[in-house]
Amino acid sequence: MTTVVLVAGAWHGAWCWRRVLPALWRAGHVVVPVPLTGVGERAHQLSPEVTLTTHVEDVVMAVRAEECRGAVLVGHSYGGLVVTGVADRLGDEVGRLVYVDAVVPTPGQSWADGNPPEVRAARRAVIAERGHLPPPPVSAYGLTGDDAAWVERRQTPQPGGVYDEPLHFDADRWAARPRTFVDCTAPALPTIEPSRRLVGSQPGWEVVELATGHDPMVSAPDELAAVLLEVAGR
Repeated sequence: MTTVVLVAGAWHGAWCWRRVLPALWRAGHVVVPVPLTGVGERAHQLSPEVTLTTHVEDVVMAVRAEECRGAVLVGHSYGGLVVTGVADRLGDEVGRLVYVDAVVPTPGQSWADGNPPEVRAARRAVIAERGHLPPPPVSAYGLTGDDAAWVERRQTPQPGGVYDEPLHFDADRWAARPRTFVDCTAPALPTIEPSRRLVGSQPGWEVVELATGHDPMVSAPDELAAVLLEVAGR
């Protein structure tokens, strides 16, 4: 039995993992989808004061509440930053890291750093005006039909304070940890391309391709669950 900790990407909540949970439960794993402050199930806590550090602390506390060791940390999209910070904080309390079409940071990098200059400028202007980032159209994730409608209803604004905070972590200790990158290729989200290139340039990665869009937990839940089951079973 393994504890699998699930961290959603921006504008999403713990709800987005609903379709992969049954397979993990049937295999006997403990599954902890973590709601992050100010978004998803905790959207009522939206505030400019919510930062990346806040989200790292959300997950650290969830892992410690489970009193587990060797947990598999799974981060989707923006959640890649969060699980990297959590792994740095918890050290040997966690095991493998799984980045699901996620941001793979380098030390001192922020979420903003992975975006082109024009995107950074536009997002900073919106944050300055509203204090948060409104959700993008779900078509960006390659979703259509009922899947698109399901996610569209549930997306919530992302706290603006998470955008520019740099993430500092021990690169050598992180690189020694087993890591899996789930690359969603159909369609490939352009903002994840810097992470794809970084993963391709670093040793130690296991890369699994899924022929689906950026939200595989919605569009290809069986395929993603199979990946997570294989990792959790090691």
